Amino acid sequence: MTRYKNYLDQIILSPLYLRFMRLVVSFFIAVLMAFTTKQNPGFKDIQLEHYTVFQAYKDKAEEAYAKLKAQDIDHFNCQVFIRAFKFEEDVEVWAKNIQDSTYKLITTYKFCNNVGELGPKRKEGDMQIPEGFYSLSKFNPTSVYFLSLKIDYPNESDVVFADKRNPGGMIFVHGGCTTVGCIPITDEWIKELYVFCVEAKNNGQEDIPIHIFPARLTNQNYTLLTEQYRSDYLTDFWGQLKQGYAYFETHKKPPVVKVQTNGVYRFY
Repeated sequence: MTRYKNYLDQIILSPLYLRFMRLVVSFFIAVLMAFTTKQNPGFKDIQLEHYTVFQAYKDKAEEAYAKLKAQDIDHFNCQVFIRAFKFEEDVEVWAKNIQDSTYKLITTYKFCNNVGELGPKRKEGDMQIPEGFYSLSKFNPTSVYFLSLKIDYPNESDVVFADKRNPGGMIFVHGGCTTVGCIPITDEWIKELYVFCVEAKNNGQEDIPIHIFPARLTNQNYTLLTEQYRSDYLTDFWGQLKQGYAYFETHKKPPVVKVQTNGVYRFY
């Protein structure tokens, strides 16, 4: 009996047996994970069920991941922040690892088309791109513009100043080049931006901020704007936006934005 026990011990402790058992355990873990994912799909899994999102990942995921990696950011652990500048026609994508306190510039896209004038949106049909502090409120994989990301206009400040009956809405960053008040960045770049935002959302980022400015509100640009437009209302409004712009320029993280009952922005 002792001889058989020693023989079994030799088999159990052999490298080949241990390797076999590791493979068996790994197989069952993989099956369990696949079953769990299927039963409880994440945000990314649900998005990838759409052809447009699948195509975006096929075309742009590798490039997007490389841009993050170049700034030492892991796409499995990233958060995203977006800024848009109407005069320069730029959309900036900033990102950071979740545990980091500051953002790094990842890439910049150009508007494909632009409408309206500098100044906030205040009414449906005014052809204006909003200005202010917003978040992405919807991922739209079935957009007529290939893919689109909805901006939560009107925000609490807009509600105070915009037309009470019809302030407008349905403002998106989207593909293509057609616009009546949205921000089109072509199909090529909406694919990449969508990948960045899906990754951030899948990592648990509930609020993806997008701040929209008339221009880069440096001291010089703000002075030029106020001299050209000579409007007390715009001077005051852009002065508020300038505070939020300056906060990020200094700290490289978005400010906490609050709106007073009179519609004025405050930053913390």
